[in-house]
Amino acid sequence: MEKKYDIVIIGSGLGGLVSAIILAKEGKRVCVLEKNNQYGGNLQTFVRDKTIFDTGIHYIGGLDKGQNLYSYFSYLGIMDQLRLQKMDENGYDFITFDGDSNAYPHAQGYENFIQQLKVFFPDQEDVLREYCKKLQYTCDSFPLYNLKQGDGYQEEILSINAKKYFDELTDNEKLKSVLAGSNFLYAGIADKTPFYVHALSVNSYIQSSWRCINGGSQITKQLIKQLRHYGGEVYKHSEVVDFGFEGDKLVSAKTKNGNEYFGELFISNIEPKTTLKMIGEDKMRKSYYKRIQELDVLIAPFSIYVVFQPESVKYLNHNYYHFKDSTRIWEAADYTEESWPESYMASMNVSSENQQWADSLTGITYMRFEEVEQWANTHNTVSETEDRGADYEAFKQRKTEAFLVELERKFPDIRQHIKSVHASTPLSYRDYIGGHKGNLYGYVKDSNNPMKTFISPKTKIENLFLTGQSINMHGVLGVTIGAVVTCSEILGKEYLITKINNSLRDSQ
Repeated sequence: MEKKYDIVIIGSGLGGLVSAIILAKEGKRVCVLEKNNQYGGNLQTFVRDKTIFDTGIHYIGGLDKGQNLYSYFSYLGIMDQLRLQKMDENGYDFITFDGDSNAYPHAQGYENFIQQLKVFFPDQEDVLREYCKKLQYTCDSFPLYNLKQGDGYQEEILSINAKKYFDELTDNEKLKSVLAGSNFLYAGIADKTPFYVHALSVNSYIQSSWRCINGGSQITKQLIKQLRHYGGEVYKHSEVVDFGFEGDKLVSAKTKNGNEYFGELFISNIEPKTTLKMIGEDKMRKSYYKRIQELDVLIAPFSIYVVFQPESVKYLNHNYYHFKDSTRIWEAADYTEESWPESYMASMNVSSENQQWADSLTGITYMRFEEVEQWANTHNTVSETEDRGADYEAFKQRKTEAFLVELERKFPDIRQHIKSVHASTPLSYRDYIGGHKGNLYGYVKDSNNPMKTFISPKTKIENLFLTGQSINMHGVLGVTIGAVVTCSEILGKEYLITKINNSLRDSQ
């Protein structure tokens, strides 16, 4: 089968779907190709024991009226259809440590954020105010964060190291750990992670924090509904395995099932390393190809999914970020076999408004890919299932037990309420989401050399563009903005931002 389009998009993750809608709204004939049975990338959900779990979207920020993600989602036509629950105003995240009975809140609203932490750090109010000011200043330095025109990306902002910033902000070691305590949101690395990555990751949650009722896949469903409304097409079980060229011009994407999709322009929402390997090293400058292939990826996750007995555990409308050692906030990924897991995030899923009882809990911690390297040649998806073997199952069971032991310290009676426990490793994330080595958030960003890790949405192939978490920033907001950046390269930045802002004004 051959089909012709203006734009062919490979991968139906958030970046691909947002790009598709923006371009379809401009009258372009668009199609999206997805290899899996389920659309949405990190927005996917799955069911275990009749309970819905999120793959990657455990909460979202910036969705109050007038805030940035609210504005982007309104332009895309999905905001009013989403079922959301606002998280606890006085603590959407709590940072906790072994040997410390306090649970330190990250609260919604800047003033509230300051006041809630001031209870624990009464002499640090000026520090907390300075921190909130720096967050806002940093985010405002990226114009698209607030749907404004401008270039942003000042070298001064990009090269500030996050850990160094906190070290200079205060001498209070516990406060440093509390402010950086949700760094699992970006897999922070002490000598590399820039402060802007911290700021862009946490600021929108301080503005407002939300859970998706019954999971983030509702975002995917609404995006696809809008895409089809504007005439776009989307195909699952359509894994792109090769590209067709006429001379230097990319002309088609070829799928595993024998179909070929022709287009004028192509956007890849799959991993850049994988994209370039499929294109072929001979089609681009060796230095460009080599730079992308040599970029380091962030660490991968290991997750457990706990299904509770009915009406046995009270629902908590906040998350926990827990560390064994408050002095190792930035080193928790450098664990040993004996010390694992050194930190984790614990998050409950919400299945209805005003929920009283928890259906489930998701626990996520770090895991280096080398731990599952021996099974790397096996692949396991809905459409392609390989038995990884008894050793792999034993490994998962051992790690699940170690994780549960840690969770029991925070939730002492959790075991008696468990109906079932399930787990995923870096291989699960690699196979279902497509990240290189199952990484959490794309490529390592380095404050020492910020431009080395910068990937432009424009490639060295004239009509091939990139989008997704490796291009701009990860997370729902980061990937949405990244899709706007990608589409700006095609439509013109000033034109697109003006169009989005005019549309929002007209709808008010």
